[in-house]
Amino acid sequence: QVQLVESGGGLVQPGGSLRLSCAASGMIFSVYQMGWYRQAPGKQRELVARITSGHNTNYADSVKGRFTISRDNSKNTVYLQMNSLKPEDMAVYYCNADIRTVGSYSTDKYWGQGTQVTVSS
Repeated sequence: QVQLVESGGGLVQPGGSLRLSCAASGMIFSVYQMGWYRQAPGKQRELVARITSGHNTNYADSVKGRFTISRDNSKNTVYLQMNSLKPEDMAVYYCNADIRTVGSYSTDKYWGQGTQVTVSS
């Protein structure tokens, strides 16, 4: 009923930039908090950044000052602008959203399929 589709991953050199996008579609009544997580090989999935529907943001300490999360509520889309990328940022990035679907009185958490970010020279 709901899909989160990510785009924008790829290969970038250290110090470079990438912009990830994630669009939610389907039988959506309302989208609440949206966020980005990442998982590197052999590590647990970790929060990168999140943003409320009122545009309040929260970042992992490791990305503060380098990454910026934003959203377009009219498009049910969340973005992650990643600057000054480091090799340790390399991971699969997943978007996440708390969504209330049409006809539902509860909110469920949805995940995208993941997009690979590779930081290498």
